[in-house]
Amino acid sequence: MATVDLTNCDREPIHVPGSIQTHGCLLVCDEGAVVIRRQSANAASFLGLPEQNLVGRKLEEVLGGTPVHELRNALSRSGEPSRPGLMPRVTLATTSRTFDISVHRFKGNAIVEFELATPEGPASPLEFARTLVGRLSHVRTPRELIESAARLLRAILQYDRVMIYQFAADGSGQVVSEAKRSDLESFRGQHFPASDIPQQARQLYLLNPIRLVSDASGARHPIEPVLDETGQPLDMTYSHLRSVSPIHCEYLRNMGVAASMSVSIIVDGALWGLIACHHYTPRAMTMNQRIAAEIFGEFFALQLGILTQKQKLEAGDRARGFLQDLLASSVHTTDLAAFLRSHLSSFPQLVPCDGVGLLLDGTWSSWGRVPPADALPELAAVLGQVPPGAVFATSSVSEEMPTARAFAAEAAGVLAIPLSQLPRDYLLLFRRELVQTVEWGGDPSKTYTSGPLGDRLTPRQSFAVWKQTVENRSLPWTQVELDLAESARGALIEVVLRQGELLSEERGKTEARQKMLNQELNHRVKNILSVIRSIVSYPVQDETAIRTYVQTIQGRIDALSLAHDQATLGVGGGALRELFEAELAPYLGNGQRIAIAGPPAALEPRAFSVVALVIHELATNAAKYGALSRESGRLAVEWARSAMGDCLITWRESGGPPVSPPERTGFGSALVSRSIPFDLGGGSDISFEPTGVVARLTIPARFLSWPAAAQASETSALAAIPEGGPSPVQGKSVLLLEDQFLIAMDVEEMLLSMGAARVTICASVAEAVGLLERDPPDIAVLDVNLGAETSEEVARRLAAARRPFVFATGYDDGSRLPIIDHAAPVVRKPYSVATLSAALRQALQGLV
Repeated sequence: MATVDLTNCDREPIHVPGSIQTHGCLLVCDEGAVVIRRQSANAASFLGLPEQNLVGRKLEEVLGGTPVHELRNALSRSGEPSRPGLMPRVTLATTSRTFDISVHRFKGNAIVEFELATPEGPASPLEFARTLVGRLSHVRTPRELIESAARLLRAILQYDRVMIYQFAADGSGQVVSEAKRSDLESFRGQHFPASDIPQQARQLYLLNPIRLVSDASGARHPIEPVLDETGQPLDMTYSHLRSVSPIHCEYLRNMGVAASMSVSIIVDGALWGLIACHHYTPRAMTMNQRIAAEIFGEFFALQLGILTQKQKLEAGDRARGFLQDLLASSVHTTDLAAFLRSHLSSFPQLVPCDGVGLLLDGTWSSWGRVPPADALPELAAVLGQVPPGAVFATSSVSEEMPTARAFAAEAAGVLAIPLSQLPRDYLLLFRRELVQTVEWGGDPSKTYTSGPLGDRLTPRQSFAVWKQTVENRSLPWTQVELDLAESARGALIEVVLRQGELLSEERGKTEARQKMLNQELNHRVKNILSVIRSIVSYPVQDETAIRTYVQTIQGRIDALSLAHDQATLGVGGGALRELFEAELAPYLGNGQRIAIAGPPAALEPRAFSVVALVIHELATNAAKYGALSRESGRLAVEWARSAMGDCLITWRESGGPPVSPPERTGFGSALVSRSIPFDLGGGSDISFEPTGVVARLTIPARFLSWPAAAQASETSALAAIPEGGPSPVQGKSVLLLEDQFLIAMDVEEMLLSMGAARVTICASVAEAVGLLERDPPDIAVLDVNLGAETSEEVARRLAAARRPFVFATGYDDGSRLPIIDHAAPVVRKPYSVATLSAALRQALQGLV
């Protein structure tokens, strides 16, 4: 027997079939509905007209003046072609027959469709819709809605079978609800492959939400002429009389179905599924029934979306309750492995799964359906390729690990939740192969009559094809489930941290803090990189010199570095006075006076980073264009605590050149005026007064702490400390011990710009010791931490040889410095030419 590959359906032009079904007729006119351009072959006989060829005649001559007038009004009322104008029970004066008429415009045509009107049933589709919608007003869950809708539609529309069909992410579908005649076998739970509904059919379901087949074995009436004057067939995308694909009709006949109707379920603009109705004798719906079904479909989709969202929120609440209970029960545990093993069976309450496994410190524990123990090393190797700390999910482990096909019946999909930054500890949720969880809804011995296109076009064979496509695959993990897994990861890490704090005083607390710091560092580094990206990528004026641009960028990054240092000072945050003194210190060389006054105040890390960049821009602009650009200039900085606890900062320049508002807003101007309001919810008011710039900044109280002496104002005046003298490395050879290549290149460039004769870069202690033995340098810059080793040995050798050196480090205190009998200056990363030069000069002075 011949077979058919249903992928050829994807190429079938089903929107231009060139014919209509038998329960109506069709006329195609110009957009104004004046002249008939095309007709279905049965139009004249269906309308009761003696003349068979209606093409070229005026529509008014064929239908009569009054019906055409009403038709044109209906055409004017219809907006989109998916919303045709409706004319129920129109009697034609020319034939005395009564029809239900619908009309819509599409691609330059007015398409008029006729069906015989019947006096049965309600006079308006609103009565149908009101009955359908009213019966579902009490439902509370998506499952209840889906079940009730199938039963209600069958009761109202009297089809032999009504199904709710839901699409999966891969395009396949499942019958999730069904109401049927008692003698019919059930299709409930049945799955079908994506190829059963080709892509262009799915697109039509989105465009035209209702599809009627009145007789799967009925004749077709061709459209005459087939092509218009431009050589194009008639596009019948929005026509309800459009004939059906022969392959789809064969599919229906193979199941014994004579008539069908489908209503699209569109949720958030996507095709969620279909309401599919089957009848086992030919049946055509009236226009009122069809429109009522369409209205009901839209209501159903809207209600389904609302209830689904409500269900997601409730699931989130349950998940939070589960995780809170888990955290509460872990408060006093000191045995993490035992605690998690005792809770393995409860994790399906969080994310539905068939089995749970715990891989902790190389020990395996499990509950339910899980892979065999001998598969764990290979599975752990696969998980080891996932970025540290990331949740990993797949519905087909065999795609990553081919040997997993052997245990797909037990565990075809996995959701891995990491318990540490190291790729070794995981909580694993497993789902078995999808075909293991699905059963045929009816008699497994049921057979179907196959047509000329073969067995493939039957539910039984479609089910078999679907099973083949989902072998070695589990039910997919949804985005909601992935979000819950991420929440579980955070909770489990907190359990790990709590357990660490209850271990020994020394080891336990250190490990717990380290894990928290890793996550916090990751968060802050990403934020810092985002800020740096914004700084570097902001457009500059065309005439800006590259050296000026680089200096500007370096200054802003130095300000971020200062803020980063302050972020690690402790609970109190960074001192506001130290921020001003650090940012204004470089502008003291010409003898100008800078006064700073205000009570002790500390900013929390996030606010400190924002304020540091703002103060840096104010200071830079003052030095370039404002008061600090002249010896006569003065700058007064004051701050005070408001009644609400906010910090009110006043920046006042005087004695400089006259100022005026900038003609254009650059990055610095935007940063000063917008960053504090945007990031902190504070205030930023900049005035360009003739005597000098005045800035008034407001930092909200929630970002501040005021020490006990907060009411006592401190005043200081910064004085210049001239550096003087030649460069500390002028004409000297320099050893640079640094294991980060990009940093080494940057520092090498700094040293050469300072006049160094030669810079030798070493990346390891062994390489540096070898250089000391062959060709000792005049001075050295030593990175403290070099991966798994430190520069302590190199420092000892340099001290013994009385060679000056400085330590470079990214840490903020001296706890990480090598312990040697030599007080070496320390420069903290990232450093500039000025800070590096000062440290090197101090190292040279220490040997004098």
